[in-house]
Amino acid sequence: MSQGGKVEIVQTTPYEGQKPGTSGLRKKVKVFTQPNYTENFVQCTLDANGAALDGSTLVVGGDGRFYCKEAAELIVRIAAANGVSKLLVGQNGILSTPAVSSLIRHNKALGGIVLTASHNPGGPENDFGIKFNTENGGPAPDAFTNHIHKLSTEIKSYKLVRGLQIDIGKVGETSYTVDGKPFVVEVIDSVANYVRHMEQIFDFGKLRDFVSGKSNGKPLKMRIDSMNGVTGAYVREIFLNRLGAAEASVVHTTPLPDFGGLHPDPNLTYAKDLVDTVAKGDYDIGAAFDGDGDRNMIIGSKAFFVTPSDSLAVIAHYLEVIPYFQKNGVHGFARSMPTASAVDLVGKKLGKEVFEVPTGWKYFGNLMDVGRLCLCGEESFGTGSDHIREKDGIWAVLAWISVMQHTGKSIEDILKQHWSVYGRNYFTRYDYEECDLEPCNEMMATMEKNITAADFAGKSFSSGGKTYKVKQADNFNYTDPVDKSVATKQGLRIVFEDGSRIVMRLSGTGSSGATVRLYIDSYEKENVLGQASVMLKPLIDIALEISQLPKFTGRTAPTVIT
Repeated sequence: MSQGGKVEIVQTTPYEGQKPGTSGLRKKVKVFTQPNYTENFVQCTLDANGAALDGSTLVVGGDGRFYCKEAAELIVRIAAANGVSKLLVGQNGILSTPAVSSLIRHNKALGGIVLTASHNPGGPENDFGIKFNTENGGPAPDAFTNHIHKLSTEIKSYKLVRGLQIDIGKVGETSYTVDGKPFVVEVIDSVANYVRHMEQIFDFGKLRDFVSGKSNGKPLKMRIDSMNGVTGAYVREIFLNRLGAAEASVVHTTPLPDFGGLHPDPNLTYAKDLVDTVAKGDYDIGAAFDGDGDRNMIIGSKAFFVTPSDSLAVIAHYLEVIPYFQKNGVHGFARSMPTASAVDLVGKKLGKEVFEVPTGWKYFGNLMDVGRLCLCGEESFGTGSDHIREKDGIWAVLAWISVMQHTGKSIEDILKQHWSVYGRNYFTRYDYEECDLEPCNEMMATMEKNITAADFAGKSFSSGGKTYKVKQADNFNYTDPVDKSVATKQGLRIVFEDGSRIVMRLSGTGSSGATVRLYIDSYEKENVLGQASVMLKPLIDIALEISQLPKFTGRTAPTVIT
């Protein structure tokens, strides 16, 4: 047993702005590396656990971005001083967000500290983040993060074992004595537990035969892009070593502190290299992940794009081809409110509960914990199931390969068949970034007043030869069926009688401006093979008319189209 050293009490003063969101605290690296900044936030995060911290086990790891390893080593020294009994630390500080959730659940840990700014760019000039996941493996709820913030405004000191030396690059367990109490740091293989978990969910033998071509004489040609984020080692172990794909099937699998200059956000804009490569027609499936591995994008041959809303619906339809769900049953589906309602149609046909929740993965966790939900997703490229309490990019790709293996069809043909049964939800998101906040607030207030007026329901709107009749309209509120907590003002939504929807949300950052997000979900029962931009235009025009967005923002076009 090594001598860990003595607990030091270090005097400090609060920093403003240490208020974590659902996805933790995200700031520039230069903010986190200010004297005592990270120490303060970690101390407050530990303190928010109260008496449960003493003798506890915690998981620590992150996406490998700049400052990840140094922050992990610092957390070890702070945890040692605060009565934590054991830390499970990913080798070199590397753990994907889904892997952290899995480790928390498998080890019955008190929680985990995840070092990530998700899909934000990395490097010394870019972003870093810290978030806490609780004992169910999911992101800390509002009450917990509010407690962290309150503590951060009052902090006067933090605890540290300055002399504790730890090499988190070497797998193994080290025991220390800290002020006479045992403290254990186990540096773990970053991928082993997660890969075992996937093997329990999917039939790797069947998938290996399919990928190699043994089962049908035609190897599956895949292009899996880790975008120099955390998933590299997981992708190599699962797709190359376990499923037998060729080395050329995977790219950008070395986690880099700046993601090699890539923006690790798996969408058509930032995963352009993947899209351009698959567009040539040489691959059956393309997939990309974000920095911390919880988001995914799926494309088929010739870069046939699968919207996250459609991805969720297709997986829901075929869920029982996956052994985990054969064994445990299918217990309901959910989506975030802005996500297209394609999965609702699957739930209705299969006789399953479908939940519509606010944006934020924590809202799914409560429903999973009581067995009412087993599959969920968000339009922002997140898909997951109740195997953990985070969205899970690699899981989603394995689910898609399972569906391809089961049906023997291409991704495009799977989608076309799905649409022929359920109809198609054409979907897009328009982001108007850095708008003036005051007129945006006025726009939202005016629109809310108009759409909640007594005579709005029943109105018809026409454009481009299409007519939509309003069924209901409101500012979305959500009462959690489990803990009865209420989330209000989650976005303006207009639902039409055919199931089409307009959703508008405002994300504001004080006086520095706001992002307006406009979501268009245009349902077609028959015309399912149209060009999305053409099919969406009538409802987009109606949305701009109802919201008066060009008038209030002065914008004639969005900054980003997803």
